[in-house]
Amino acid sequence: MRVTGACQCGAIRYEAEVDPQAVGICHCTDCQRLTGSAYRVTALAISNSFQITAGVPRRYRKIGDSGQPSDQFFCGDCGSPLWRESADGEIGIRLGTIDQRRELKPHHQSWLGSALPSFLDIRDLERHEGS
Repeated sequence: MRVTGACQCGAIRYEAEVDPQAVGICHCTDCQRLTGSAYRVTALAISNSFQITAGVPRRYRKIGDSGQPSDQFFCGDCGSPLWRESADGEIGIRLGTIDQRRELKPHHQSWLGSALPSFLDIRDLERHEGS
């Protein structure tokens, strides 16, 4: 599936091919801190399809527990996290930045041992449409 996306302010734009079956949720503590949320949702870009079409992102290099680098790319203006590139070149795009995000859904979860229990099932939470 062809996708396009951008940061909140629009300074950084990209396009890529993603596998709709390769969308996942990660509950690890690194992802919680890197997103400022309970988990991260990522769509995996198909190899060599990812392309920046506008702007120059900033990079933060995180060394994982494996000892391998994980480069986190974000907008230097608005701070939006955009994608991650692993040491082997795999690119995971942050779902919230994809223009076509409504067409994608997660197919797997990982690092459930780090998951915040209250966020695993939010169906019964009070709902406020449009606010």
